[in-house]
Amino acid sequence: MRNPMKQNCFPNTNEKWDQVFQFSTMVSLLDGIYDGNFYMSEAKKVGDFGIGTFNQLDGELIGFDGAFYRLRSDGQAYPVKGSDCSPFCSLTYFTSDIYKEINQPMSSEDFENKMQLIFPSKNLFYAIRMEGVFKKIKTRTVEIQQKPYVPMTEAVKSQPIFEFNDIKGTIVGFWTPHYVNGVAVSGFHLHFIDEHRRSGGHVFNYEIEKCTVQMSQKSSMHLRLPNTKDFFKANLDKHDLVTGIEATEGDPE
Repeated sequence: MRNPMKQNCFPNTNEKWDQVFQFSTMVSLLDGIYDGNFYMSEAKKVGDFGIGTFNQLDGELIGFDGAFYRLRSDGQAYPVKGSDCSPFCSLTYFTSDIYKEINQPMSSEDFENKMQLIFPSKNLFYAIRMEGVFKKIKTRTVEIQQKPYVPMTEAVKSQPIFEFNDIKGTIVGFWTPHYVNGVAVSGFHLHFIDEHRRSGGHVFNYEIEKCTVQMSQKSSMHLRLPNTKDFFKANLDKHDLVTGIEATEGDPE
C-alpha cells in the first residue's frame, strides 16, 4: 500500500499514475449539457480505466485493462470507437494498491461500509475494480436524448432498468470525496459489465456472492472543461446538488 502521507509537490513522470482525469462536471449533466468535446480516441492518453457517458446520454461508458465499452439502453454492450464523444467521464491509469477477497455473500451497503474502513483516507480518490459473481445487480442506462434537452432529473424518469441474477462480471468505478460533489459524484459511483462483455449499465444496487476487490489510490484530479457554447452559457449555480444527484444516480425505488 502506498504511503497516504507522501508528498508530490512537483510534476514528474509518475504524476499520471496518481491522477484522476475528469472531463466536465456532474452539475453540467444535471443542467442538461449532454454534448461534450472529449473524443474517445483521447482516452488512452489519460487512462486505461474509467466510467462516464456519451453525447446525448447515448449509453454508459465502462473501461478497464485498456478496453472501453458503450452500454446502451437496449441492454447491449458495444466496443467504443475513437469517434465516440463524451460530455462527462472519469478516467485513470489503474494500479492496484489495495487487494481484498470477499468470500461470503454481502450486500452493497455492508460492502461499501467495509471498504470505507479500509481507505487510508476519505479525503483521497480511489478507483475500484470488483470482479467475481454477484447474486443480484440492478442497473440502468438512460435512453438517448434529443434537443431541446431536458434536465437529467427528467431524462432518468424513462430510463430502462435491468436486473441480473447470479451473474459473473466486473464492476468498476470510483470513490470520490464528498467535498468534490458536483464536480463528480461523491461516494461510490459504479458501472457493471458481464463477463462476456454483452450487457451492463450504471449500478444502482448489488449483492456479492464472492469477488476480488482492487483499489487504486489517487491523490490528484485533473479537471478539463468542455469547449462548447452550451457549457459557456450554462448557469451551473442554480442546482440543489444533493437532491439532483440522488435523483439521477440513486435507486429510484
